[in-house]
Amino acid sequence: MPFVRGTRASVAARCKVPDGVDCDKQPQEEQEVPKSKRSTSPSYGAPKLKKRTALVDMTNARKVHISFPGRKKKQQQQQQVKKASVPSLSEKSQAEQQKSSSESTEGKSSENDEEEKEEAEAEAAPAGELAICHVQPHLLRPQIPSEFDVDSGSRDDCFLSPEYAKNIFDYLKSREEKFVLPDYMCQQPNINAGMRAILVDWLVEVQENFELYHETLYLAVKLTDHFLAQTPIQRDTLQLVGSTAMLLASKFEEREPPCVDNFLYVCDDAYNREEILCMETRILQTLSFDIGIPVAYHFLRRYAKCAGVGMDTLTLARYYCELSLMDMELALERSSLMAAACLLLALRTKNLPVWPPVLQFHSGYGISEVAPAVRKLYSVVAQSPSSALKGVRNKYSHEVFFRVASLPLVEFDVLEKSL
Repeated sequence: MPFVRGTRASVAARCKVPDGVDCDKQPQEEQEVPKSKRSTSPSYGAPKLKKRTALVDMTNARKVHISFPGRKKKQQQQQQVKKASVPSLSEKSQAEQQKSSSESTEGKSSENDEEEKEEAEAEAAPAGELAICHVQPHLLRPQIPSEFDVDSGSRDDCFLSPEYAKNIFDYLKSREEKFVLPDYMCQQPNINAGMRAILVDWLVEVQENFELYHETLYLAVKLTDHFLAQTPIQRDTLQLVGSTAMLLASKFEEREPPCVDNFLYVCDDAYNREEILCMETRILQTLSFDIGIPVAYHFLRRYAKCAGVGMDTLTLARYYCELSLMDMELALERSSLMAAACLLLALRTKNLPVWPPVLQFHSGYGISEVAPAVRKLYSVVAQSPSSALKGVRNKYSHEVFFRVASLPLVEFDVLEKSL
């Protein structure tokens, strides 16, 4: 019985041999039937295996089409050169290729026409107009009149961000709506406004001893106020809240913030390390970790630049602004409005133009809106020499700060005429 090609003879087939013939002595050709191997070539009907890498086309480079002026012509020339270098195909294959290409280009004819129109317009346009892109209206830069443009002179300084300065301060001013501070002293039965003033005066000394930024001091006072507005505390915990707020502000503003041991030292070891870390967690959770609060010092420097005043006038306005931190009534005012009031009082003290149009444009406040805050600030500054809290006054009596604390305050009648 003949064997089927590609299969091995069965046991039954070997038994059907004539009598007297040994099955083991059959011819070599019949005993040893080569086992056929499954071919993987397409000619034997096996599926063609496609090789692929571990990461297959992770990018979208093949899905993006960017058209540039003159790029399409170069691509067509390169395709013509490639076609010329490829060996000629048979007439039948060329006809099939032309037929398939004509069918594929029919659906894309409209897209190619639009691309050709865009490229023609881009080639016809001047070179300077190629960089112009369409931007949504809310993303456009605000149009600033030339007489109010205070940032054009610092275009070469990338650290000042002159292109976005107006947008940045407009955003900070709008963000103040989220941090409107209520009068929380009625909710604090164990502390009062006088204790808060003592704490702020102590924070001024801490900022000066540690040589921290002024922004750190302002932010620490803001963090303290917003935490106390939501959490009643005991009297002996007030200094712990203030020192922890200064620690948080240092981490937010400073490049090298003081460590926890430094704050334990300035608190005279009244608290331990675990208490400060626990209070830090409480403050962050109470404020929902949103501690980027706009402070008056940011707006004050911006307004001083808009007014074009000198460093001595700015330092005088900073002196008034730090005095305002200790007063509970002034702490409830918006930071941008408080900065405008401090600068206006400093300008009046220095006998400079009180509120030029450039300040009204960039601050968004008219002189009538700033006047009530200026009157409150004037009463606080007038009482500072007789106050027992000397931290801010001693700080600004140094020659580094032009001894602005010793300057005489403007008469109230003269100030009222300006307002």
